[in-house]
Amino acid sequence: MNTEILVGVWKRLLTDPRKSWVLFEHGTCVVLTTPDGDLSEQATKILGEFGPVHAGSSAGDFGVINVKDADGWVVTGHHQDVLTYVGPDEPSGQEDFAVGLCGRSKRHQDATELRVVHVEDKRGSSDPA
Repeated sequence: MNTEILVGVWKRLLTDPRKSWVLFEHGTCVVLTTPDGDLSEQATKILGEFGPVHAGSSAGDFGVINVKDADGWVVTGHHQDVLTYVGPDEPSGQEDFAVGLCGRSKRHQDATELRVVHVEDKRGSSDPA
């Protein structure tokens, strides 16, 4: 999925105008509840710690949220601010388990490659749009 589409999806999903966030290449978004300093570095540190999948640990857990506004799903993990978008054409099936495995795999890939593609810096922003 291209970066422009992913940025548009996350802008529709993350509606709080004060939330800063960082998007990684495969669709994982890190929401920064206390943004500080270089946002890319802060998000990379969080994803590097909480993104990789480790069998038999909470890092392999996931939840699936069907998001009609974005025509796809958001896959959650063991860190509440690390979210991965899965588009409708990506999973091998439409059931939550297939979607969750796809999202978890994308999160793991983003956490091991750590390629930032977009930073949404909302610090100091009072603009509601």
